[in-house]
Amino acid sequence: MKGIIGKKLGMTHFYGEEGKLISCTVIEAGPCVVVQKKTDDTDGYNAVQLGFEELKEVRTNKAQTGHFKKSGAKPMRKIKEFRNFDLDKNVGDNITVDIFEEGEKVSVVSTSKGKGFQGVVKRHNFSGVGMRTHGQHDRHRAPGSIGQSSYPARVFKGLRMAGRMGNETVKQRNLKVAKIISDKNLILINGSVPGSKGSYVIIEK
Repeated sequence: MKGIIGKKLGMTHFYGEEGKLISCTVIEAGPCVVVQKKTDDTDGYNAVQLGFEELKEVRTNKAQTGHFKKSGAKPMRKIKEFRNFDLDKNVGDNITVDIFEEGEKVSVVSTSKGKGFQGVVKRHNFSGVGMRTHGQHDRHRAPGSIGQSSYPARVFKGLRMAGRMGNETVKQRNLKVAKIISDKNLILINGSVPGSKGSYVIIEK
């Protein structure tokens, strides 16, 4: 499985070959360094560990510094492991955005925006309960009944209620690569991807 680490820069749009306006997300993808290579003989499975965005050595502990020195790479801020990486790469090699092609489908993994504590209308798309007149007070966005009295006399686990929303790992599948700008390490993906500006994303084939 091919993959790369990147950073979400924002959104833009451009006109395609057919004159259609294409909205897309701009991601700075790579270059990533192969920090470690795992095999069946040494680790029990095949994987490649990639590092993205250089980090000052003073900001790493001794264990991290030693791990990066084995590969001859500088300390990296973000590390991700890709199993069964289908490119013949060795430790210290660079992975660039050129491993993808325009028009192919990819999956993007990122952390969604945190919304804080939200009610059921925003969190679960409830419609609200009750009338908005005849003396109703403060019940327009309430969840309604959450259980029964005599039986089961408790609230079932997993019931959709108000609570903390967002800040979760989200994987969006079958997104189309709209454009690749190799000299600037940019990949433009059709539509939106989860996460805020500046957040790290994982792009998988």
